[in-house]
Amino acid sequence: MAQVLEFKLPDLGEGLTEAEIVRWLVEVGDVVAIDQPVVEVETAKAMVEVPCPYGGVVTARFGEEGTELPVGAPLLTVAVGAPEGLETSGPVTQGPSGARNGSAPSGPSSPSSSSGSSATESSGGSGNVLVGYGTGAPAARRRRIRPDRLDRTPTLSGALTVEAAVPEAPVSEAPVSGAPGVPVPAASSTAAPGPVAPVSDGPVPVVSPLVRRLARQHDIDLRRLTGSGPDGLILRADVDRAIRQAEEAEAAKTRTARAAAAPTGASPAAASPAAPAAERIPLRGVRGAVADKLSRSRTEIPDATCWVDADATELMAVRAAMNAATGPSAGPKVSVLALLARICTAALARFPELNSTVDTEAREIVRLPGVHLGFAAQTERGLVVPVVRDAHTRNAESIGAEIARLTELARTGKLSPAQLTGGTFTLNNYGVFGVDGSTPIINHPEAAMLGVGRIMPKPWVHQGELAVRQVVQLSLTFDHRVCDGGTAGGFLRYVADCVEQPAVLLRTL
Repeated sequence: MAQVLEFKLPDLGEGLTEAEIVRWLVEVGDVVAIDQPVVEVETAKAMVEVPCPYGGVVTARFGEEGTELPVGAPLLTVAVGAPEGLETSGPVTQGPSGARNGSAPSGPSSPSSSSGSSATESSGGSGNVLVGYGTGAPAARRRRIRPDRLDRTPTLSGALTVEAAVPEAPVSEAPVSGAPGVPVPAASSTAAPGPVAPVSDGPVPVVSPLVRRLARQHDIDLRRLTGSGPDGLILRADVDRAIRQAEEAEAAKTRTARAAAAPTGASPAAASPAAPAAERIPLRGVRGAVADKLSRSRTEIPDATCWVDADATELMAVRAAMNAATGPSAGPKVSVLALLARICTAALARFPELNSTVDTEAREIVRLPGVHLGFAAQTERGLVVPVVRDAHTRNAESIGAEIARLTELARTGKLSPAQLTGGTFTLNNYGVFGVDGSTPIINHPEAAMLGVGRIMPKPWVHQGELAVRQVVQLSLTFDHRVCDGGTAGGFLRYVADCVEQPAVLLRTL
């Protein structure tokens, strides 16, 4: 007999608690192999293809494209071959343990039937997939749960998939009338969304700091919410639902007040036409993550900005000479961004105060030993900041190649969370948008960001005479807790000197 196993959304790492279904890669009835990608999801960091650790036939999918699911929520169910020696004589259903139990089990082992993890091992599941699941994980702890809290969902075969922990004692069920050997689906026990719980003096069942912050921003009392997660855990979806309900209630109250204030004798024809409704766009995925990080930066970091104009004519000439070289001196094309990145690493070696972070709890400045250089990249999914690891050990050619590789991954949405985190300093080339200057927001928890405007011909005094030169504006936003203006000004002046006289870099090569 086939055994139906439930595959839940795994922990995708980097502290991510939820993901949005972008595209299903399989249909119900498809045959999947072990570790085959079955769904493409978007997290706050990147888009990821999620592989299934089971091999078999897809019997059900949970969630449509565009649905946001918390980590641990069911994704799909897969019917796999039954382990050797397992025989049943009756309608097969999935018990609270996640294993398949027959109505007349052979042998005395029915009360302690195997859990989902042991079933995975016996069915040849994967042992090396994403963070948080796989056959190498230890068996889940047993605990007793109430039968009324079981979440049962009908599968294609008519059997019941029961999501719960392994009970210590068998759960009795009411007798069902009907033909023998024909399972009858139970009534759904799904609770109505967003129930309001009585105020409790005990701890609030919330794990995610993001959920707590979202509730605080919208004046939501978490003690009045009943979570839809395991054991009543309050999820972000519960808070979002409460926010919508509060907004709808406020809107209804406003409409009622307006209707009461309107003249009673006014005719419908004399009433003014209703204004078009405003469009509401959810802050989630990459846009939500960017909003949270920028808001935190503005809230926590006392930033300041200084800027300077620099004559980039010599830098552009050096780049042209590099790219025009032939013979043994020839190599890959070097971009302006790669040269600026190499200048940044040289400047950070002279001013290490700006390659640091602030530990607010310990009230300490943490100077970081290596430079992991982030660079802002605009994609169709929004602004992302890929990170060039160990940039202080690379030359301009190596940095340029890595920037090109990460940029291509960003455009295709294939950057992993690890490639978007861990930066210590960020380079922002907003000149590609045709603007000269900006006051960039620091990429929290970093301490500084260098902004680069467009390079364009401008009148400039060169060697005592007025000439047309290639001029660029450089701006540095820095955390005033890690250094004073003298350090920040020295850093920016060194960067400008290297732009105007690239030979200065020869000292550090």
